[in-house]
Amino acid sequence: MSNEKIKIAAITGPTASGKTALAIELAKRLDGEIISCDSMQIYRGMDVGTAKPTKEELKAVPHHLIDILPADAPYSCSDYVKDAEKAIQDIVSRGKLPIFCGGTGLYLDRLLKGGNEDEAACDEGVREELKKYHAENGTDALYERLSALDPEAAASIHKNNVKRVMRAIEICLVTGQKKSDIDKRNSEITDKYDHRVITLAFNNRELLYNRIDRRVDIMVEQGLIEETKRLMADGVFERSVTAAQAIGYKELFPYLRGEDSLENCIDELKRASRRYAKRQITWFSGKDYAHKIYIDGERDLKTFEDIVNISQKVF
Repeated sequence: MSNEKIKIAAITGPTASGKTALAIELAKRLDGEIISCDSMQIYRGMDVGTAKPTKEELKAVPHHLIDILPADAPYSCSDYVKDAEKAIQDIVSRGKLPIFCGGTGLYLDRLLKGGNEDEAACDEGVREELKKYHAENGTDALYERLSALDPEAAASIHKNNVKRVMRAIEICLVTGQKKSDIDKRNSEITDKYDHRVITLAFNNRELLYNRIDRRVDIMVEQGLIEETKRLMADGVFERSVTAAQAIGYKELFPYLRGEDSLENCIDELKRASRRYAKRQITWFSGKDYAHKIYIDGERDLKTFEDIVNISQKVF
């Protein structure tokens, strides 16, 4: 039995950086198939707001892990790893190259590095107790509780990210260990695959922000308001916290409820998308396995063909 690691490729980077187009072209040239690495594109009916590949793009090369669940279904990082590994085996069995495409860095990192110690640390009772504690005492008190249990984890999580704060506390209470210590052990696990990862980057941050603004305008033209209204009418946002917190939808809630103008809500969506892009850039900049390709000038990359050629050499 061969110990040779399976080869996989990945295209990552911030939202609106052009990952989909690059992944499709590389899949054509390298005889590959695409595995989505996007935490929201797995959901059916959430199409415009998650910037899913178009029907034409989906037909261009086989895609995996898109539209696999109803919009209100729960889904974890460990669920993704299991599904991604099945997709890898399926693709490799046909002699093709698995090419991941998406900006959900945690999913890719867990797939490449392994380690799911914190995923097993789940206790519904503890979670409900924390929700009650938050409701009664507020965000600051909840954050102080994490700071006392795991100062290092608290330093890496914004106090307003209540979901992550609760999760870190839950891990501490259930396992008796600090989440930060578990994360360190996970980071030391040997790579599971022979991987090549490209991160699309920008020397000029304003260029990326302009691309984000244009994408939001296009999404609105393509029916984002109507899609959000339909999901709201179907009760998806009431049943699913994940869907309700998704960038691309929650910013439009004030408009659909008659609480704010459409213009203001679209502006907020653009700002939220920029903030998300910053978080993605920060995440991938800290990964030593990610090969940066600056698509706005480095190495005279002036055309899409230039970007494809440089990326192909990495793989």
